[in-house]
Amino acid sequence: MEQTLSIIKPDAVKKGVIGKIIERFESNGLRIAAMKKVQLGRCDAKDFYAVHRGRPFFDDLVDFMVSGPVVVMVLEGNNAVAKNRELMGATNPKEAAKGTIRADFAESIDANAVHGSDSLENAKKEIAFFFATREIC
Repeated sequence: MEQTLSIIKPDAVKKGVIGKIIERFESNGLRIAAMKKVQLGRCDAKDFYAVHRGRPFFDDLVDFMVSGPVVVMVLEGNNAVAKNRELMGATNPKEAAKGTIRADFAESIDANAVHGSDSLENAKKEIAFFFATREIC
């Protein structure tokens, strides 16, 4: 049983599609082990996306992630990392397969509705960034 981190980003929260996105996860075998709605501060957003520091899009990404509340979740299930990434679709919603979260709910490559861990190693780090062990059921 794997765990992975998922973030419903400010654009999707603002659109009111939190429930629709969660339904995608649950109907595809992913269980929510933890969930909360938070407003990221600039320092937290910079720390979370530190891997992208120095890239041309970094400042815009930070600005976007602090533009409104996000919903962070620990998803659990068989092959959770790969399953979540499959459900999300390609980063650019124009390239995302029909029926994926990004194809259905994202506006652009920048406002792309969701984030998901890209490996088990990163999932562990990302989960620890947002959740204490006692918060994960």
